[in-house]
Amino acid sequence: MESSDSGSLRSLRELNRGRVIDVLRTRGSASRAEIARATGLSRSTVSTIVTGLIQSGLVGEQEEATAAHGDHGGRPAVPLALNRSAGLALGIDFGHTHLRVAVSDLSHEVLAESSRDLDVDHSAAEGLDAAAALVERVLSDADVNGDRVIGAGMGLPGPINRSTGTVGSSAILPGWVGVDAAAEMHSRLGLPVEVENDANLGALAEFVWGAGQKFSELIYIKLSSGVGAGLLLDGRLYRGSGGTAGEIGHTPARPDGVVCRCGLRGCLETVASARSIAELLSESRGEQVGSKRLLELVAAEDPAATRLIAEAGRDVGIAVANLCNIVNPGRVIVGGELSAAGETLTEAIAESIDRYAIPSAAEDVTVVPGVLGERAELLGALALVLHGSDRFLADAQHEVAA
Repeated sequence: MESSDSGSLRSLRELNRGRVIDVLRTRGSASRAEIARATGLSRSTVSTIVTGLIQSGLVGEQEEATAAHGDHGGRPAVPLALNRSAGLALGIDFGHTHLRVAVSDLSHEVLAESSRDLDVDHSAAEGLDAAAALVERVLSDADVNGDRVIGAGMGLPGPINRSTGTVGSSAILPGWVGVDAAAEMHSRLGLPVEVENDANLGALAEFVWGAGQKFSELIYIKLSSGVGAGLLLDGRLYRGSGGTAGEIGHTPARPDGVVCRCGLRGCLETVASARSIAELLSESRGEQVGSKRLLELVAAEDPAATRLIAEAGRDVGIAVANLCNIVNPGRVIVGGELSAAGETLTEAIAESIDRYAIPSAAEDVTVVPGVLGERAELLGALALVLHGSDRFLADAQHEVAA
């Protein structure tokens, strides 16, 4: 069994490696000294990380672009850059009603992406087959060879059991009960696959590219067909011992409310998901209202739609206030379909945090909408591969050798 000390050391190494990669991704190229200054890491640590990245093929030295002089007038500093030809990454995002797939190079330039409607609550086999077909399409659209793909990140709208790789709750995704999603996707693609909860991927994407940059402690709230949270603590995803951390959609909001699909009564998902709010609005208007129409009415400042969104925001805010008391984040990011409701939603969430969180926790946090929109989880799936690029390369090379 791995000791806690060795596990912590490995986590620190992975975090530092990710910081070096982030500098190269954002700057395009940088010398070892520039990376050290940007990350705050020692030059010896940067040198060790860079050596490993070069050996894995992720990073290359640009000899032809060396600076005129080194930092102290010595030999020229050698710029480093991510090796775009080192490989490609696939991102697969399953929502409750959609499937999205993208391919990118290792600097995270998206080369092609595609999507289709899909009810992921039904058959897992159908969803996995559809994803494999979309993978073929995006590789063709990008005009790239599938042999260059080093791995795939895949998001599912449910808790992922970290020990078995299966969906951790049969009530949330009944059609995926007992399915090892990573193994099944691997059998279709012949690639290393890592599966993650969709809200966790949203948190990772906003941390890397979006509203969560520079916030090592953040909460990402996904409000769509379901309700979930992704937790980033000390710059790393927090999943809990079994993978169910962040499942706030199934915490009680209305003790006397309707029975949720999980079997409990009055869960947050029954009052704050896009589906539940649209159903309430349909009843009040005497017409069928979908989530798209709901958001149109909010934008038009329709009184009923605005009130329902604000009430949902206050309910979500109570659950988030409890999380703020526990993990003390610096930022709460609201993503998912309902984030388009803007300040009507975010201000209601912030109002509940101010009311129900302890004052110090409430003062430390800001509530903002996500900036990556509906692509957040897809980009997070790509980031999953990038942040573990050397591991994915090692996995891919091992499979070829085997």
